[in-house]
Parts: sequence; structure tokens; C-alpha cells
Amino acid sequence: MAKARLKLVSRRTRRLRKSTRRIPKGVIHVQAGFNNTIVTVTDVRGQVVSSSSAGNCGFRGTRKASPFAAETTAVTAIRTVVMQRAEVLIKGPGIGRDAALRAISKSGIRLTFVRDVTPLPHNGCRPPKKRRV
Repeated sequence: MAKARLKLVSRRTRRLRKSTRRIPKGVIHVQAGFNNTIVTVTDVRGQVVSSSSAGNCGFRGTRKASPFAAETTAVTAIRTVVMQRAEVLIKGPGIGRDAALRAISKSGIRLTFVRDVTPLPHNGCRPPKKRRV
């Protein structure tokens, strides 16, 4: 008797993003790399409320690293959240960090502080050897 193999189907339902979520105070994390910009909105406890990235907004290739993509990403991440005050934590050396901050400040949310949390080594690992071109 041959057993019929049941194909496991993932029952992961795709949820639409919540229309709006109200939080009195939140934290906006901007991660600006050389190739992409990721904006995450969390509440004070650190639970993610909304997030967006340049690739998620439809940008591909080198356009993901542009300031315009970072601005669009910040607006998209903030759109689903209604909050009065926010703290902004910016991480990374990318081009989009200033553009994302500009878009956040234009959105009407009162910023309590803006902090740069880019990790800096205190003479940690040895850097890779220099390129020979």
C-alpha cells in the first residue's frame, strides 16, 4: 500500500498593513547603508509598528542608494503610524541619512532628539588590504 504524499502548503496569510496605528511616542530607526536605506518605526518598548526599505518601495539597483529613495522610504514607513513625538536613531554612512531625516521632520512629528548610533570600532578588527587598481 503506497502512502499518498501530502504536499505541505504554507498557510501563511498575507496581512495587509494596518490602516493606522496610534502611539503617543515612538522611535524611528534609520539604517542608511551604501546600497539601501531601511526605516523602522517602533514603540518605546521596541516592538516594530511599521517598516519600509528602498527596495520595498520599488527602487532597484543603484537607485536604492539615492537620497530620493531614502526620502520615499521614510514617508512610506511613517504613513501607517500616527504619533505626536518621536526619537530618531540614525545608523550607517549612507547617502540617504540626511534625506530621510529631512522627510521625517517635514512629516509634522515633533522630534525629541536625533542621535547618531553608527557603530565605531575602537581599533577592532584588522581592515581588509587596500585595493590595487
